[in-house]
Amino acid sequence: MGCSFSGLNALYDVVSGGADVWVNERRFKILKQIGEGGFAFVYLVKEQQGGHPAKLPKHPKYIADDGLYALKKVIIQTDEQLDLVQQEIHVSSLFNHPNLLPLLEHSIISVKGEGAWIQEAYLLFPVYEDGTLVDNLNLMRTKKEYFPTLTVLQIFKQPGNVLLSKGKEQSPLAVLMDFGSAAPARKQLRSRSEALALQEWAAQHCSAPYRAPELWDCPSVADIDGRTDIWSLGCTLYAIMYGVSPFEYTLGEAGGSLQLAAMSGQVKWPSGPSPPYPDSLQKFVIWMLEPRVALRPSIEDVLLHIEKLVARLETDSMNRNLL
Repeated sequence: MGCSFSGLNALYDVVSGGADVWVNERRFKILKQIGEGGFAFVYLVKEQQGGHPAKLPKHPKYIADDGLYALKKVIIQTDEQLDLVQQEIHVSSLFNHPNLLPLLEHSIISVKGEGAWIQEAYLLFPVYEDGTLVDNLNLMRTKKEYFPTLTVLQIFKQPGNVLLSKGKEQSPLAVLMDFGSAAPARKQLRSRSEALALQEWAAQHCSAPYRAPELWDCPSVADIDGRTDIWSLGCTLYAIMYGVSPFEYTLGEAGGSLQLAAMSGQVKWPSGPSPPYPDSLQKFVIWMLEPRVALRPSIEDVLLHIEKLVARLETDSMNRNLL
């Protein structure tokens, strides 16, 4: 891809030491860096006058009154990195849902690197200044604070990559982000080579503390489906409760292994809030963290169970208020 209009401006500003970047004829001032990972950087930016949007925004309700957005810059040096960026753009274009982070603009440009031309991708998103779920959980851990049981379930029902938006007197809105490693949920394995290929892919793209046992040691013959994601959801629910995924305790043990802990399915329960979370919530987590895929619930089972738990908690709360 050659230099587009936005690419030339981005290159000019980098060379001249400026802090402005153009994305599809929209001009933004970089205020500060708010995230980093791998070859990607995320900046808080403010839209500047003088840009010329080529068309109406795909998501007009996300036009920021204050002009603030999140801009993700990805440095592309290999074909695989380009494929991942294009995958994220493609997947983001397929949905329009309040719990999924919308991609507002995107541009892939060519710039002069050290001795060679490379590509850079710029992806524009709404900014959620309440931060990620992990940010909030880490802060709460330092204060020894915990989400109430009902809030835990309300956040979990909406789903590591989760942003939070906290409204006044409302449960936090969870917004999923980063779809670069999204892949079909169903995959048939019929040979050892296919199993090893999936295992290698998972090692590169799936966060180890949330990786299901069947992705640590892929069987040669198996049908992988959505129940693999249920394992990750179980880890996420545990993290919402306690601020850390269920098997990370092994990282602090001599000879500890995330893989062995995950494949055993043995969950340790740290001290939590007072009063503690109900047994029904812990049993829910254990149900999703079943190492045997055939005994793990489906997403339909999980959603139905959440509704039952929430209804029970709301009824109990109403009864207590009547006393």
